[in-house]
Amino acid sequence: MTALELIAAATQAVYLAIFVLVVRKVIRRPTVAHVDMALFLGAITVAFVRTRLTGWFGLPDLRIVGIVVTSLIVAMPYLLLRLYDDFSHVPERLRRAAQLGLLVSVLLIAAFDPAPLWASLTLVAYFAVVSSYASLLFLRRARLAQGVTRRRMEAIAAGGGLLAAAIVTAGLGLTLPPDLRGITSGLTQLLALLSGLAFYVGFAPPAILRRAWQEPELRAFLARAAELPRLPTTAEIVAALEEGAGKTVGASARIGLFSGHGTLRYQRPGEAEPIERPSDAYIAGRAFTEQRTVFTAQPAEDDREHAREYAEAGVGAVIATPIVAGTERLGVLTVYAERSPIFAESDMELTRLLAEQAAVILESRALIDEAARVRAQEEATRLKEDFLSAAAHDLKTPLTTLVAQAQFLERKAERDPKAPVDREGLARIVREAKRLTDLVLELLDAARAEQGRLVGDREPVDLVELAREIAERQTEAARIVVEAVAPVIGQYDRHRIAQVIQNLVENALKYGGRTGTITVRVGQNDGEARLSVADQGIGIPPEDLPHIFERFRRGGNVDSRRFTGMGLGLYIVRGIVEQHGGRISVESAPGKGSTFHVALPALDGRMDG
Repeated sequence: MTALELIAAATQAVYLAIFVLVVRKVIRRPTVAHVDMALFLGAITVAFVRTRLTGWFGLPDLRIVGIVVTSLIVAMPYLLLRLYDDFSHVPERLRRAAQLGLLVSVLLIAAFDPAPLWASLTLVAYFAVVSSYASLLFLRRARLAQGVTRRRMEAIAAGGGLLAAAIVTAGLGLTLPPDLRGITSGLTQLLALLSGLAFYVGFAPPAILRRAWQEPELRAFLARAAELPRLPTTAEIVAALEEGAGKTVGASARIGLFSGHGTLRYQRPGEAEPIERPSDAYIAGRAFTEQRTVFTAQPAEDDREHAREYAEAGVGAVIATPIVAGTERLGVLTVYAERSPIFAESDMELTRLLAEQAAVILESRALIDEAARVRAQEEATRLKEDFLSAAAHDLKTPLTTLVAQAQFLERKAERDPKAPVDREGLARIVREAKRLTDLVLELLDAARAEQGRLVGDREPVDLVELAREIAERQTEAARIVVEAVAPVIGQYDRHRIAQVIQNLVENALKYGGRTGTITVRVGQNDGEARLSVADQGIGIPPEDLPHIFERFRRGGNVDSRRFTGMGLGLYIVRGIVEQHGGRISVESAPGKGSTFHVALPALDGRMDG
């Protein structure tokens, strides 16, 4: 056997093997796409079988048989175009043009025996043009697809291109002298063999090859699976799962989560409202309700109630499988494509695997959320206990003084009703009553801060003037230095901004040591009013800095016996500043003091005093 004969035998064997595989698919699932594949491969297989039978058994070369076989071969480009229509869509006018070209070709085959050179070249031209066009369509479809589908489309495009090249080479051989036709004949056989291998990969890829194609996408999906439960929102997790499943299967994917109220909820990041669908509606609902994987190559026929929606969405095939964690139904994974040939039998098993991974990821997220809820509850309980402890301690001190002083005055009045008024005792009662009032007001302000209702009516306020007024009212005014060059004006709630400055100054006096200077700086920069209060006191430990503006939080180095307070002052200050559209921050180090920085919107320009 010569090398040329060996290549020819291999080509025929490849096409025959693909034909047998596709016929098996037709028998198991007689879809339009499988029938078209069988017709496409059967056309050339019939030609190969006829050649072999004629050679082996010496059968007569009947004219009618030759016309039929040649016509089948010339019909291959049109059948390839039909196959593309099974995967996507061919414009009607182009399909009609291909049919007309096929009719003309068959007439030429029937009219001449043997065919003149011009007729043969016309057939070659028709074959090459239609095959090349169909290949370009598959290639364009491949660019729009992903994963396995992209590789299959690329393989079919390559097969069509190689088959066109084989026919063109054979046509060129007709124009060459007989002694040179052996070269083109060998090249034709080689190109035909390569086209057969490409069609095998595209039309009937073996399971091992599909798994090899799917493995990179599947590996990437599984590698990222550990990170997905910690994405910010469930919608982002679902979007990542949909993207990974779509790339792995080579189609599109959607996940519906069971709401617990008889609906499946579909939502992606950026969508305003989730889409709610009854849990028993559509193909996905059937899979969820029956708790089994459902495949349909004709969703419009199998679910006539929603046929129009499938048509409008361009859904021609669906694989849906439930997402289950143990006995808990979490939702359903739906993989869908424009045409059924996109999917293979193994894709149902792959979709189930992806649904199992989705269940693990969603259940992990649920456990993380539950742990976060438990931690939040524990934190709320701790804060509540801290609050009750601090409130009880701080409220107990003035109340004890008030009660004791009032009882003392009561006994004194009973012993000597005409005794002079104890002004010092009354002053102590007033002082402690005011202290008690301040504590109650602080609690009320904390509640208002939580609700965003701290700031009232605004008016033009000079921060420099306000800072000086507050400094002068302090009992230790001599320790306070206000540094400012010019007035700084802004639209503020005067009472609340005064509360901010006073709170920061009093904190600086409380924690800044007995002799250290308190520096208040007021200025303006980049259209913002800037206020800072600096002390030289105990400072704040680094681990407490990120939490110093939270409710009931105080520095770990604060001795509650020396420094009373519930840890609400800075929380209220932050609320006032932020509700004015500003921001607050702190710089501090243990033993080196603290500096609080406040930035607030300022009016354009400065007012000169």
